[in-house]
Amino acid sequence: LNAAGREHFKRKEGANLKPPAPNPKTKKDAGRKKSFCARMSGVKGPMKDKKGKPTRKALALRKWKC
Repeated sequence: LNAAGREHFKRKEGANLKPPAPNPKTKKDAGRKKSFCARMSGVKGPMKDKKGKPTRKALALRKWKC
């Protein structure tokens, strides 16, 4: 989620979502990145849609630099 999306969920549900960690600065962030990349890489589905545009899966993996 982008900053506006994280803020929306914080107001609506009280969630404390963290931004992507493509360049982890702490050991904890490095673990988050490793875990996210492992989970998302295993998700079934195409990387491009019928029109040749990247899917949300592909965009998320690119954002996290997986």
